[in-house]
Amino acid sequence: MAIARADGRYVKVLAQLAKTEVVVLDDWGMHAFTDTNRRDLLEFFDDRHNKRSTLVTSQLDVEHWYDNLGDPTLADAILDRLVHNAHRITLRGESLRKQKSLTKTENDLTETA
Repeated sequence: MAIARADGRYVKVLAQLAKTEVVVLDDWGMHAFTDTNRRDLLEFFDDRHNKRSTLVTSQLDVEHWYDNLGDPTLADAILDRLVHNAHRITLRGESLRKQKSLTKTENDLTETA
């Protein structure tokens, strides 16, 4: 969004995202949101609200998203559009990456023995 804003494509990019059937936001909340990020998110979610699907993945529990967004007013508006009509899937158990890493290590040990 910052690049689109800088080169004058901001409105065009927002319009394109608004028409995209499914947008995936991966690793939500991994970094602090700036005021500009929050405003971009509000615009993004407002354009898509009740029209298109947005899939959000995060290692941060939903209960912490509000605080992570920073600005209470914008956080309310963003999460109102994102969370309240959402289908939430909470995964439990060990990370698949960790399981695969352990399996690979066990296989490596077996091969060298």
